[in-house]
Amino acid sequence: MRTAPRRWAERWAPGGGDTRKTRGRPVRTRGRVIAALAGVTAGLLALHRMVPNSVGRAGSLLESFLPWLGLVVVGLLGTALLRRSATALVALLLPVAAWTYLFGGLLLPGSGPGARDLVVVQHNVSDENPDPAGTARALAAARPDLIALQELVPRALPVYERTLAAHYPYHAVRGTVGLWSRYPLADARPLDIRPRGITGFWERGLRAVVRTPHGDVAAYVAHLPSVRVGAGGLASSRRDESAGLLGEALAAEDLETVILLGDLNGTVDDRGLAPVTSRMNVAERGFAFSFPAAFPLARIDQVMARSATVGRIRALPATGSDHLPVTARIALD
Repeated sequence: MRTAPRRWAERWAPGGGDTRKTRGRPVRTRGRVIAALAGVTAGLLALHRMVPNSVGRAGSLLESFLPWLGLVVVGLLGTALLRRSATALVALLLPVAAWTYLFGGLLLPGSGPGARDLVVVQHNVSDENPDPAGTARALAAARPDLIALQELVPRALPVYERTLAAHYPYHAVRGTVGLWSRYPLADARPLDIRPRGITGFWERGLRAVVRTPHGDVAAYVAHLPSVRVGAGGLASSRRDESAGLLGEALAAEDLETVILLGDLNGTVDDRGLAPVTSRMNVAERGFAFSFPAAFPLARIDQVMARSATVGRIRALPATGSDHLPVTARIALD
């Protein structure tokens, strides 16, 4: 009589002398394709920076959806279990380890609120938003200290100003971006992040000083150019150029503590945002996919900081925008 451990070993052994067929393949070879795919997935996760950007911005495109490779791993795991392939299961340890190293920390619980925390909300409200008043009320309901908005249009701006005035008496708007604050604002000025070749009205950056109870903080609000995914890959040259200008402005900022809120049209893993992410701390916890609102696939709405720690970031319920709002707690150092 065979013992249970022996039966398990015979069932899962890669071959084990068994020449039976499984869906037309010998048992000894049935896990090789899954194992190979697991190796490719692990390579894309661990070595994504080595994927070239020279053709179609392939590297940036991969990095925009990098966390979703976890679903590939789950699919391969299910297939390996159906095939009863020990070889595939062992190979899957590689992408599991790579994904956990890159993103596992985002799933951990964050620390509790601190005395020197600022709560912020970032939202691209959409220039086609049918309910700006409802959107403003929804953002204020999160009780943040700062609210950053993009795609403010002339017809909707008075609505946001009127609706937020009671709890946010200080605000600054430059072009289509704005900042609302519980604390006084000073030295508000436009931020020049316009790429070459864009003509006409284009003012999508703002810098202001927030007079918090814990000291002055430089707050930047930015809306980088959109990217497009087409047959030729990812079209992001203008976004990348604008990110470079934003990075230069952040590097030149005299105040030690800086907060950046904006629709950057890229994820924190996208190398196109490296001029910004290399200078700023990003959220330590949470995925907070924010776009598109109907089925969020990526977080392109960002909260970053310098000389401060961005804790958990999370998405808020949908508004009338095609983006979801995101909120985060920033611990001032």
